[in-house]
Amino acid sequence: MKPLTQVLVVEPSDIIREGLKALLGDEFVLQAPLREVPVDMPQRLMRQQPDILLLNPTLLNTPARMQVVSLQQARPSMAIVALVYQYVDPQVLSLFKTVLDIRESGSRVAQLMRECCQPEQEGGEESYELSERESEVLVLVARGLSSKEIADELNISIHTVNSHRKNITHKTGIKSVAGLAVYAMLHNLVTG
Repeated sequence: MKPLTQVLVVEPSDIIREGLKALLGDEFVLQAPLREVPVDMPQRLMRQQPDILLLNPTLLNTPARMQVVSLQQARPSMAIVALVYQYVDPQVLSLFKTVLDIRESGSRVAQLMRECCQPEQEGGEESYELSERESEVLVLVARGLSSKEIADELNISIHTVNSHRKNITHKTGIKSVAGLAVYAMLHNLVTG
């Protein structure tokens, strides 16, 4: 039997923490949550050894980049996920493996958490295959929709769309919308 995924949640809201616990309880173990990022956070990570750190980025001190890097260095195998429900600077969000917006459906929350824990491909190489949702976002980008229009179309947050776009760019190595449109056509994701 596969061991349950250990998740450490750093979030001040009781409602959000309890909601996550209800959604993730079957295949994830939520460790004793933290209401803030403690000064000794790197040491806690080494002691508690979570698989996922689910962190509200608004709790980070400036500069956020240094804090996230130090947390990742404390536990390199851990996925650090941004837990958002308000505007967060995209540069800060780019520091995280992925973004979990609390407006996501329960099944999508669990799917995002599972995707964070997927082992890397053999040889330590990353998977460059687009997920089903990334392919959907790519098609809409190729059709010329803005991030807001994509979010409305797929009933997801703009933060999630931007996270998918970042992943698509990383996996394909293509930064321009025109280049992504060509990629989508070459891979038979769109016609015409």
